[in-house]
Amino acid sequence: MENSLSNGHRFRRIPRQSVAVHPNMDPLLDENLEQWPHLNELVQCYRTDWIKDESKYGHYESSSPSSFQNQIFEGPDTELETEMHLSRARQTKMEDITDDDIPSTSGRQFLGTPFPESYPSKVLKHFGQSPLPAYEPAFDWENEHSMIFGQRIPAAHIMRGLKISVKVLSLSFQAGLVEPFYGTICLYSRERREKLSEDFFFHILPAEMQDVQVASESRGIFFLDAPSASVCLLIQLEKPATEEGGATPSVYSRKEPVHLTEREKQKLQVWSRIMPYRESFAWAIIPLFDNSISATSGGCASPNCPVASTASISGSSSHEVALEPIAKIMLEDKLAHSSGGSVVVEISNLNKVKESYTEDSLQDPKRKVHKPVKGVLRLEIDKLQAGQADLENISESGSVTNDSVDLGDRPTDSTLIKSLSNGADGPHNSKVKLNFHDEKGTPRNGTNPLGNLDFHANDFQAFDFRTTTRNEPFLQLFHCVYVYPLTVSLSRKRNLFIRVELRKDDADIRKQPLEAIFPREPGASLQKWAHTQVAVGARVASYHDEVKVFLPAIWTPQHHLLFTFFHIDLQTKLEAPKPVLIGYASLPLATHAQLRSDICLPIMRELVPHYLQDTNKELLDYLEEGKNVFKLRLRLCSSLYPVNERVRDFFLEYDRHTLRTSAPWGSELLEAINSLKNVDSTALLQFLQPILNMLLHLIANGGETLQVAAFRAMVNILTRVQQESVDDNERNRFLVQYVDYAFDDFGGHQPPVYPGLCTVWGSLARSKAKGYRVGPVYDDVLAMAWFFLELIVKSMALEQTRLLYNTLPLGEDVPPMQLKEGVFRCIMQLYDCLLTEVHERCKKGLSLAKRLNSSLAYFCYDLLSVIEPRQVFELVSLYLDKFSGVCQSVLHDCKLTFLQIICDHDLFVEMPGRDPSDRNYLSSVLIQEIFLTWDHDDLSMRAKAARILVVLLCKHEFDARYQKQEDKLYIAQLYFPLIGQILDEMPVFYNLNATEKREVVICILQIVRNLDDASLVKAWQQSIARTRLFFKLMEESLILFEHKKPAESMLMGCSSRNALGDGPVSPKYSDRLSPAINNYLSEASRHEGGTPENGYLWNRVNSQLSSPSQPYSLREALAQAQSSRVGASAQALRESLHPILRQKLELWEENLSAAVSLQVLEISDKFSMAAAAHNIATDYGKLDCITTLFMSFFSQNQSLAFWEALLPVFFRVFELHGATLMARENDRFLKQAAFHLLRLAIFRNDNIRKRAVIGLKILVRSSFYHFMHTARLRVMLTITLSELMSDVQVTQMKSDGMLEESGEARRLRKSLEEMADDHRSPNLLRECGLPENALISIPERFAENRWSWSDVKSLSESLLMALDACLEHALLASLMSTDRYAAAESFYKLAMAFAPVPDLHIMWLLHLCDAHQEMQSWAEAAQCAVAVAGVVMQALVSRNDGVWSRDHVASLHKICPMVSSDITSEASAAEVEGYGASKLTVDSAVKYLQLANKLFSQAELHHFCASIVELVIPVYKSRRVYGQLAKCHTLLTSIYESILEQESSPIPFTDATYYRVGFYGDRFGRLDRKEYIYREPRDVRLGDIMEKLSHIYESRMDGNHTLHIIPDSRQVRGDELQPGVCYLQITAVDPVMEDEDLGSRRERIFSLTAGGSMRARVFDRFLFDTPFTKNGKTQGGLEDQWKHRTVLQTEGSFPALVNRLLVIKSESLEFSPVENAIGMIETRTAALRNELEEPRSSEGDQLPRLQSLQRILQGSVAVQVNSGVLSVCTAFLSGEPATRLRSQELQQLIAALLEFMAVCKRAIRVHFRLIGEEDQDFHSQLVNGFQSLTAELSHYIPAILSEL
Repeated sequence: MENSLSNGHRFRRIPRQSVAVHPNMDPLLDENLEQWPHLNELVQCYRTDWIKDESKYGHYESSSPSSFQNQIFEGPDTELETEMHLSRARQTKMEDITDDDIPSTSGRQFLGTPFPESYPSKVLKHFGQSPLPAYEPAFDWENEHSMIFGQRIPAAHIMRGLKISVKVLSLSFQAGLVEPFYGTICLYSRERREKLSEDFFFHILPAEMQDVQVASESRGIFFLDAPSASVCLLIQLEKPATEEGGATPSVYSRKEPVHLTEREKQKLQVWSRIMPYRESFAWAIIPLFDNSISATSGGCASPNCPVASTASISGSSSHEVALEPIAKIMLEDKLAHSSGGSVVVEISNLNKVKESYTEDSLQDPKRKVHKPVKGVLRLEIDKLQAGQADLENISESGSVTNDSVDLGDRPTDSTLIKSLSNGADGPHNSKVKLNFHDEKGTPRNGTNPLGNLDFHANDFQAFDFRTTTRNEPFLQLFHCVYVYPLTVSLSRKRNLFIRVELRKDDADIRKQPLEAIFPREPGASLQKWAHTQVAVGARVASYHDEVKVFLPAIWTPQHHLLFTFFHIDLQTKLEAPKPVLIGYASLPLATHAQLRSDICLPIMRELVPHYLQDTNKELLDYLEEGKNVFKLRLRLCSSLYPVNERVRDFFLEYDRHTLRTSAPWGSELLEAINSLKNVDSTALLQFLQPILNMLLHLIANGGETLQVAAFRAMVNILTRVQQESVDDNERNRFLVQYVDYAFDDFGGHQPPVYPGLCTVWGSLARSKAKGYRVGPVYDDVLAMAWFFLELIVKSMALEQTRLLYNTLPLGEDVPPMQLKEGVFRCIMQLYDCLLTEVHERCKKGLSLAKRLNSSLAYFCYDLLSVIEPRQVFELVSLYLDKFSGVCQSVLHDCKLTFLQIICDHDLFVEMPGRDPSDRNYLSSVLIQEIFLTWDHDDLSMRAKAARILVVLLCKHEFDARYQKQEDKLYIAQLYFPLIGQILDEMPVFYNLNATEKREVVICILQIVRNLDDASLVKAWQQSIARTRLFFKLMEESLILFEHKKPAESMLMGCSSRNALGDGPVSPKYSDRLSPAINNYLSEASRHEGGTPENGYLWNRVNSQLSSPSQPYSLREALAQAQSSRVGASAQALRESLHPILRQKLELWEENLSAAVSLQVLEISDKFSMAAAAHNIATDYGKLDCITTLFMSFFSQNQSLAFWEALLPVFFRVFELHGATLMARENDRFLKQAAFHLLRLAIFRNDNIRKRAVIGLKILVRSSFYHFMHTARLRVMLTITLSELMSDVQVTQMKSDGMLEESGEARRLRKSLEEMADDHRSPNLLRECGLPENALISIPERFAENRWSWSDVKSLSESLLMALDACLEHALLASLMSTDRYAAAESFYKLAMAFAPVPDLHIMWLLHLCDAHQEMQSWAEAAQCAVAVAGVVMQALVSRNDGVWSRDHVASLHKICPMVSSDITSEASAAEVEGYGASKLTVDSAVKYLQLANKLFSQAELHHFCASIVELVIPVYKSRRVYGQLAKCHTLLTSIYESILEQESSPIPFTDATYYRVGFYGDRFGRLDRKEYIYREPRDVRLGDIMEKLSHIYESRMDGNHTLHIIPDSRQVRGDELQPGVCYLQITAVDPVMEDEDLGSRRERIFSLTAGGSMRARVFDRFLFDTPFTKNGKTQGGLEDQWKHRTVLQTEGSFPALVNRLLVIKSESLEFSPVENAIGMIETRTAALRNELEEPRSSEGDQLPRLQSLQRILQGSVAVQVNSGVLSVCTAFLSGEPATRLRSQELQQLIAALLEFMAVCKRAIRVHFRLIGEEDQDFHSQLVNGFQSLTAELSHYIPAILSEL
């Protein structure tokens, strides 16, 4: 058994080593103890090793934490990735300097590699890291563990205090050191003027007397509760008693001569060798702590006190620590303190004494201050903190056991002295000089719980006198008395010293005294006696010696102290001086040992046998007439001898009972037991452990009466101890210490305690249950139940270990113990009673019930490690039966706490089921209960349940034992049923609040992550609806953990204020991370507070983050102030964090979002594979599970890592399910995918943009294989591009205020170009993690390759066209209102670009129509309406569901050439959700046709109206709507009448005027050097349009440009244009008829009448004539006047959809002067002839004909009109010009003139027939004119007379 408890099975043996018990004193204790059982018990209690249950408080080793790296969340316009690469490059340069400065993020560095090396297998398996570590990045099992209600706290953390070690280094005098010096050091309280510890002896020898092994190497170690200003070190020096006539001690303090003379040296050396006795020499008091100290804070050290603390910086390695002294020593902090050097103190204020003294007189103000000694004593002082060097290593009085130090267990917690400096010491003006030295050899960061202190065997641990007065149990065996002789008053001066010894009896004077005196030399054996100093030449001899006497275990009245007084002559005669006996004094121990006051004794001259007996007192002869001249003081320190009488009585009766010496009924013992109630608390506490042991003995094997009495007494004692507990812990630390360490079930020498304890307690509980009166003790039992339950378990565990130890093969675990049926039944009954109590009392809301509940849970927890788990499960199920279902909140809370505690068991995962076939019983219960709780009304319960689950999963995830894949799988399968429950009852999940949902979702993701595919598929096999719900959860998780930009969260943060009156809550720094993080950050911020050097967790902040001189900016200070208000917004709180904490928080949040998205992506990938294999239940027609997830992925802000992982999955999904995903049912998905891919294609980050391009190509590939063409995809992409353009800013402002193309538009253009770039494609694919031939490889189930780069190129071009149209439209935004032409053109371009999508096409056409109507361009507006109708009609014809045919479309094409006459299926391809041909109905076509009709009639283009109405008629015919048909025909009639009216008008009808406008100048942009034909309303003159255009374009000129209008219509030559000037050239032009002869020299009199009826006014050619001379003159006569005719062809014909068309072709002709003249005459002839020959329908039409004839004749033959024909004659037929004409030209001219005159003659005749009376005069004028004209002409053409 001995080492069974130390070989690591379950218990650890902690050896005990007593401080005060000298190794050689055992014989004193080992006197036959058997006859004193209580002593035996006491000695056992102090001597036996402690036994600690290693598994009691749970043990948790976490695996190394995963490192996080920054996740990059790009926006469209950010380039974080590049910035980070650059900063990393900078960082690597700086690395050499600042390697250690980067603060660790709880073991997780900021910029790590994507996967730490510890995860090689995971890289292959998972897309990203597990979401759980990012959700719970600062998981701290200890902390979570400690937050469980009723959590047990090990006793180890409770000891507080300081240890101070003092080592004497040297003593030096100015005079020189030639004799040995001796001294003592002790702790002394200046306030109470008393010693706090025993003396530590040291001696210093001169160099020539030293051995090789220096004995004075030992150190004194002193223990202190807390630093206090009054605690000092009292140092007292002695030297050999001074020789009379020799060198006096004054040599050490004299001024002159400084050094000893040779003679003095010699004398001193010789004398010190022969003089064994010593005298007082000097003393000093050194304050350890400064006055400004406060006991509560743990004290502070100022520069003038030797013990100050170190700066401690957590989290950084020890060599980083800057040794700056700071003014606070935090004893409470559990920071790992770094070791450093100790402090050397030089004491130069040694006060020399003239005579002997007592300690009491030291601080007597009447004392004379003596000369200071001219010398220095050097001490080395170390301060050690005893805080966490726990009970196992340091016992109460400070014994240290090096061999039991458990290095892995805890950080060292010793603070070492760092800073000291000179300063005054209170009244004595001491000079203390300090030097540092660092012990080079000591290991860093403690290989030992006391820092770098190595305890040597000869270290002296000074006994702390306060141990005997503290309210604490004695843990050490100490049994001694300290004797202090004070004064001896004699009538004459003597050199007196005293010998002290301990004698057993007074029978034989010659008998040797007991060896019981503690030696002053370290390591020596016990002495028979001790001597005090010599009081030289004193009448009243004073002493300050301390003699430590060890006492026998059993005292008799005979034991006594004997004092012998000697005088010594201090002169050397022939031999060394001999002491002379003066007298004796004796002191019996039994009577005086307990006295604390001074004792006075007389001095006997000599001893006689039996001198103690009163009868012999008369025989004795006394000095000084028998007065009490000897004064002394005793201090008894014993943990064996109780001062309290009742305790002594109990011990005595216990002995009698045990030895069976008293009567068998033991009534005295009962009385003694009962009287224990009245023992005062100090005595009770001091002997707590032995008393408890004895009572347990009685419970284990006493009779029933004794059992009950002992149990009740025990309950009473425990309750008292608990009530007197200093701290408010639920478990008193002394009791915890007892159970955890001291109790060992009597070392196995007796039957175990637990059966008796269970029986006696059980019977009490049953009595209560039966309704008997059990008194108040019962409540106390419940309050102290934890103690008994823990005792029972420890007793069982010890029995189990002892029983099985010898039979167990090495290295095997102890198998569970099978409890005896009776005992188990008893435990069950007891448990049942206690449960009932919990249940009953909970309803009253007593906290006792909750504590009892936790105790019962821990009972089960502990039993799981000891007995057969299935037996424990019976207790658990008993519990759950009592608390079944959803109970009241208090009860439910208890149940959750119960489960929380049990499931925290180390072996929880490995627990069996209740039946051998079951899995894990506890986990199934837990899942059941947690799910039940989520349905509970109490919100706090829900949160608690969710938290329990997360903490458990974290515990498994980070547990070093469960890092193998199969372990993780097993754990995932344990929890997998939870997912099933959630899916079965989704409303439960939906009712949770966001925080709880996050907790649940994280758990689900964690479980699913570690599941194997086969188990996961089971979740999808039950039903389609259930599978859908599973993916609803996935969607929910994406929403809950979406990464929001700080700006978004800022808005959200404001709404997260709590309702008033909620009470203080933990501040919310983050919504997404685990609630524990908020506490972690609050804690971290709290530590940060105070001065930056003090315990600032991140003392060395990155220099980039904040300047060292000013760690907090004003902004941060303000934020801090704001966040201190309750319910401050999350954003303000975040602002208040230290930059590094904030950085950490953001890092965690980023990683969490990324991990969740990647996890869900991984799941969707697995689902897609499973769906391809058709072995799950899902809607195979739509695959909505996949599509909804992908839509969520795309619509959220994702990390770069996610986009990188997404593409291969995207490719695989389309490879496997392309046909389904491309089907019409999934249009919505496809559209979303297209939209988001285009959105990503504008990202600045190239990695994301490239992936978007490849994504688009994947869609194109699927389109080829599943549709054979890309028409449908083109429609999709066009639609989404249109939607994207409304979201994206395609323009940006230039510095000059003009707009230009934005970066987004440029990047989108680049992406669309790359999409069709076949050369770059393989590289792109490779960079995105796909095979190079991914696009062109042929998928399964297809035979031939359908990929076509040319189709992709045309698709890309059509998208680029749409992009350009949008861009141009946006660039015109500022000019829209001024430049209506450009506006209309941009609408037109948009309409054309979005032509593949009928809806968009129509939308833009209608916008254009509206714009034209605003400009009153009715014909253009009408054309737009026709175009819209054409789109609808085409769709209907292609669907074959209309009343129209291809012919109708063709007739529409004639009106509006833009309506394509060939029918395609594009319109049907455009069926997309929200868009499509379904809106294209016959009614809508009719509506737009009617609009066109209305607009054409406003434009007076009636012939178009007729064609349109004829298209509407078939609709009404097919529908037999005769009323409408009648209306249509009426309308047609009026249309034809209008046409007739136009044609018969004497003034030719013109519907518009046309102007050519040329643009020259770079400010015109793309209009520069281009010519357009503008179609304007018929009333617009040249001046109007000039004014209008100059108004539009002047606004575009900047300071460097002016606008100039070219006044003529000649051709513009580039070299004539001035830089800085923009030119407009505006010319009126005439439209050219289709069949017109442009080469004709006739003048054009434009009228449609010439062309007959019903001609469509559609023009695409225009001309204008420009006169010019070839002689350089600007003007000349007819003979010099040439003519230039320019014919322009436009792109399209008017009326068009826009007001201006680009001139695409220009031709020109030249006419000579004579051709001009002939043309002029022929024109007039033709006009007259036309008028004469036009048929008139009836006589009623004569009037208009007469008027037009009169008009023409008047212009031709009236006398006054000479300019025309006559001027031609004078110009060409007379003089010099006539000679220049060619004969052919001459003949043509003459023929033309003759024909003209002949027609005039005919016209005059017709005129005569038509006129009435009133026109006779006019007719005669015409005749006269004709005759005179003929006469004039005959001069030039004689033949004319004969002709006419």
